[in-house]
Amino acid sequence: MYYTQEQIDRANQADLVLFLQSQGEPLERAGQEYRWKRHDSLTVRGNKWYRHSQSKGGGPVDFVMEFFGKSFTEAVELLTGEKGAAPPQDSPQFRLPPRSPDNRTARNYLTTARRIDEDVTGFFFASGDIYEDAAHHNAVFVGRDGDGIPRYAHSKGTAGNFRLDVKGSDKAFNFCYRGEGERLFVFEAPVDLLSFLCLFKKEWQKQSYLSLGGVGEKALLRFLSDRPNIKTVYLCLDSDEAGNDACSRLVKLMPEGYTVHCLVPLYKDWNEVLQHRAEITDGKFLREAVYGLKEPPPQEETVEIIRMSEVDTQAVEWLWEPYIPFGKVTIVQGNPGEGKTTFALRLAAACTTGGTLPGMKPLPPFQVIYQTAEDGLGDTVKPRLIEAEADLDRVLVIDEAKQELTLSDERIEKAITQNGARLIILDPIQAYMGEKTDMNRANEVRPMFRRLAEVAERTGCAVILIGHLNKAAGGQSAYRGLGSIDFRAAARSVLLIGRVKREPNVRVIVHDKSSLAPEGKPIAFCLDPETGFSWIGEYDITADELLSGAGGNTATKTEQAERLILDLLADGKELASEDIVKAAAEAGISERTVQNAKRNMGGILGARRVGGQWYNFIKKKQPPEPAS
Repeated sequence: MYYTQEQIDRANQADLVLFLQSQGEPLERAGQEYRWKRHDSLTVRGNKWYRHSQSKGGGPVDFVMEFFGKSFTEAVELLTGEKGAAPPQDSPQFRLPPRSPDNRTARNYLTTARRIDEDVTGFFFASGDIYEDAAHHNAVFVGRDGDGIPRYAHSKGTAGNFRLDVKGSDKAFNFCYRGEGERLFVFEAPVDLLSFLCLFKKEWQKQSYLSLGGVGEKALLRFLSDRPNIKTVYLCLDSDEAGNDACSRLVKLMPEGYTVHCLVPLYKDWNEVLQHRAEITDGKFLREAVYGLKEPPPQEETVEIIRMSEVDTQAVEWLWEPYIPFGKVTIVQGNPGEGKTTFALRLAAACTTGGTLPGMKPLPPFQVIYQTAEDGLGDTVKPRLIEAEADLDRVLVIDEAKQELTLSDERIEKAITQNGARLIILDPIQAYMGEKTDMNRANEVRPMFRRLAEVAERTGCAVILIGHLNKAAGGQSAYRGLGSIDFRAAARSVLLIGRVKREPNVRVIVHDKSSLAPEGKPIAFCLDPETGFSWIGEYDITADELLSGAGGNTATKTEQAERLILDLLADGKELASEDIVKAAAEAGISERTVQNAKRNMGGILGARRVGGQWYNFIKKKQPPEPAS
């Protein structure tokens, strides 16, 4: 059946509230909208609908097609109550010109005379939307309806300026490509459409492209009516008076609900731009881009709701289970010189070669991005990677020569996606916060970490941030990280690396926080001045013991207390005796042990009475007596 554009427009102006009520469908008022009870995430208002659970909406025709299972013509009939008619009897019967046994002449014309890339022309020759006619060896461009039936054809001479629409062609169904994306690019002629694809080739098949066969609106309005997924239209007409006038006219004729932009070619048309492609070294093929010629009318803001029933359950992927997950942020922290960078480089090396760490499952080798603000690449990082037997071709660094990197820098996501990296390490955190960010302010830290976590989630890349500890002593390990506590809160895993007091060559990795799995056991490695790096394996120590300097087979509680007092009174601090006792109790050290430690430290520990309390401090070293 055949419907005129006027009938289709009437169908798309139908009031969906009245339509649903006429079908006996239950509706519930929600402000200025109505909620369809059978699909409670769907609301209607006037001739518009929106399905909140899928962030998707449109007009009456596509509504009836989607939710009532009707074809396009059935939807128009149901909304208007009008029967379609047969095509006008006086219109000539449409037939495609007979095909040539091969497309050699047409292929040569498009690739040589028009300089269109062979992969682009080959795609349309393979689909049959371009072919060579047998009689005159013209290039024929075919337009089909939504069912794939040819309804239009345009013949373009392969020699001379001949061009003509095939007799009986319906210009409402012009030469086009229908993608699944939300963008439509509109051109005057098929050759311009093909030329544009050569200039902007990346993932072109996702979007839709349409030739108008001139500057008329018939094909555009029909295409939009048939393709409700389109949200944004780019008018890519010729850069001349006719093209400019047509652009202004088409914007006014566009139905409501679309965003319309205009892209003006650098030369008269897109094929002329393609002909000069080699001369345009900067890749700027546009003379002008005019955005926002038409915008969808503002809609009443609705709260986006996610139903847990619609959320896909996903298993956590692990780089090193349960210590380092893919797609999440992990923090590795510790005091300077205690093995954080050594561990990071060993991990990077293992990832580039398919090697493993203790308890780590083998993975295929992959790219690693390693950013450091503290060590030289040539004199420190590369030699240590060589020592760790890394595949240096798989270790990448984002160049910061022109612009320093920050945690919110868009180059991080681009580098990950462009290179297929599955791990990025930034060492240390504070060097990548940006000079205007106060790392002690939660309101500044949270947005930056949220964006970084979203990058990790989108790319599936493991993000490791190396952090230093603050100078505060005693208390829990959770409060020893440098900067706001939100650093720790934003990370899904936190690893603490420290030195064992009684075994100075031993470093231990303690799993201090795990949001995705039970915490892993502490893992130790050795940094021997003579034999170098080696893994030791599991080690019995807690995070707070590691921080207090305890641990090792011969450590004593008194020695733990001595180290705790030194940390508490570092940098010239004075602290009340009862506060020292409280801090020790939190670390599992008794008051009696504290008193024993104070006696042992009599040579360096001072005390003075202020009011009713005694305060302790570390005595300043006296300068040596001058020589007589």
